[in-house]
Amino acid sequence: MAKFLSLADAVRQNLHTGDTVAFEGFTHLIPHAAAHEAIRQGIADLTLLRMTPDIVYDQMIGMGLAKKVIFSYAGNPGVGLLRRMRDAIENGYPRAIETVEHSHSAMAQAYEAGASGLPLAVFRGYKGAGLPAVNPDIRTVTCPFTGEELAAVPAHRPDVTFIHAQKASAKGDVLVEGIVGVQKEAALAAKRVVVTVEEVVPDFKGLHPNLCILPHWTIDAIAVVPGGAHPSYAHGYYVRDNAAYLDWDGISADRDAFAAWMKANVLEVGPEVFASRVEGLK
Repeated sequence: MAKFLSLADAVRQNLHTGDTVAFEGFTHLIPHAAAHEAIRQGIADLTLLRMTPDIVYDQMIGMGLAKKVIFSYAGNPGVGLLRRMRDAIENGYPRAIETVEHSHSAMAQAYEAGASGLPLAVFRGYKGAGLPAVNPDIRTVTCPFTGEELAAVPAHRPDVTFIHAQKASAKGDVLVEGIVGVQKEAALAAKRVVVTVEEVVPDFKGLHPNLCILPHWTIDAIAVVPGGAHPSYAHGYYVRDNAAYLDWDGISADRDAFAAWMKANVLEVGPEVFASRVEGLK
């Protein structure tokens, strides 16, 4: 049942050393504020799940929080590499990480299987692809009805999923608008769910019933963090901060520049700074 907490308490109570955790969002509603709080608290030895690791996972990896990353695409969207992730893979800095690569489809199917309480996802895929040769978690099963050979991957069952959303009701239901991606499935697949939101409203009366709503009984904690998706965007609230993504390429290319940026922009500030960062993006 959803509890309204400060972001610090929501992270402290739900994310633990050694957990498998998903910070999910697809192009927008990426939970940067929640990830920054995990960095401030120094919660390490994490297995990071994410369909599209971008700069928020680059930051977590660069700060030494990750031991393993399960993903389907890794990059700074529209810019290029994840330089801290590459440094960890190629040079073991600040620590070596294990990587498990899937296709987008496999990641989405694995989340859906987890949300359905199934041990694996079965789908048509990977025919002629090279990934099965480097990922032993990609296997095949034979359909008992048709004899067709199908791809199979383990279900995603994170210990905790973090997502960002536009609104929570006073009851603790959560409304996600715009591109939903796999946030719903990632939340329903998890043992614990933490949601950061732009605002709390009395209820969702008058909204279209087909909007994506996570009921309060699927959520463990809600923290109100205006701007909490920055530099990604929140549909209806603020646009994407493209300059921040461009700047990240240079910042992350140098270990010392990265450490200085993280100290000034993450370690020495709190989640309240996110509101000021999106003022010019509304």
